[in-house]
Amino acid sequence: MTNHRIALIPGDGIGAEVLPPAQQVLDAVGGRRGFGFTYTAYDWSCERYVREGAMMPEDGIDQLRDKDAILLGAVGYPGVPDHVSLWGLLIPIRRSFRQYVNLRPIRVFDGIDSPVRGAVPGEVDFVVVRENVEGEYSEIGGRLNRGFPEEMAVQEAVFTRAGVTRVLDYAFGVAARRGGKVTSATKSNGIVHTMPFWDELVAERAAAHPDVAWDQEHIDALAAKFVLDPARFDVVVGSNLFGDILSDLAAAVAGSIGIAPAANLNPEREFPSMFEPVHGSAPDIAGRGIANPLGAIWSAAMMLDHLGHPEAGKDVTDAIAALLAKTDVRTPDLGGTAGTAEFTDKLLELL
Repeated sequence: MTNHRIALIPGDGIGAEVLPPAQQVLDAVGGRRGFGFTYTAYDWSCERYVREGAMMPEDGIDQLRDKDAILLGAVGYPGVPDHVSLWGLLIPIRRSFRQYVNLRPIRVFDGIDSPVRGAVPGEVDFVVVRENVEGEYSEIGGRLNRGFPEEMAVQEAVFTRAGVTRVLDYAFGVAARRGGKVTSATKSNGIVHTMPFWDELVAERAAAHPDVAWDQEHIDALAAKFVLDPARFDVVVGSNLFGDILSDLAAAVAGSIGIAPAANLNPEREFPSMFEPVHGSAPDIAGRGIANPLGAIWSAAMMLDHLGHPEAGKDVTDAIAALLAKTDVRTPDLGGTAGTAEFTDKLLELL
């Protein structure tokens, strides 16, 4: 029987509450489909940072290297600046393992009321492909004259031909498989160097994918259209910053950021990929047993697909759809009263 080695990083807050349901779902569907999992848990978190001065040990990346995939809960802790958790854990993993694609599916499920009037179940179903390792989130820059009136900060955006081309090719490939089209997020009317470069490469890669239609939108207009007409989109590709913002906006349009999944992919499978819900650590509800586990469970379904079990991944997303469409079991973020355990048990029953 195929056995997959999975690294578990629960992290902080509700991260530790949503990963066990994802494990239960993985074990259930794996048992039925004839494969299994071996889990190794790591206590890497902001709490570890407070305790030991680092989010993970110096050899953390090496500890993950032989795993087939990584399943992450959430990171973030009161009193620890957000850039500490990001640059101390998530970004090193993404960059060390060349997880240059951040893939975020957006879907309005039957049974979920979107806050957006035009977001109709069955009509809104698209993906955001975000460049995940360069762009605006570079390490180049610094601070000068700290504390003086002339204090300044410089942050350089880095767009490479190789980095942009590979994420564009991935986006066009996804659109080809979906039978859809690509929309590129840009801001070349205001950002004078990087965005015209991005646009040129989009046109170049589009020519290499003649069967896929494409267009481009300035990021401000695109954000508005996500709200006004979300059903028009199929595959949206953007830089690190633009993709980050758009995918969170799209998750809210879909009804709850608690549902939204994400995959940090190394498409060549030379290194492990990482899967995580989009929601944060939610310290305001941590420990109360009411966290929505669907973001982690849907992320686990994406992991199944990446590991070569698309039918099993569909089993999970079908169960999610059935739970939302056919029952009134809801966690508080979805307007219900069910706790995490009750919600998970109902999903397992349907699965």
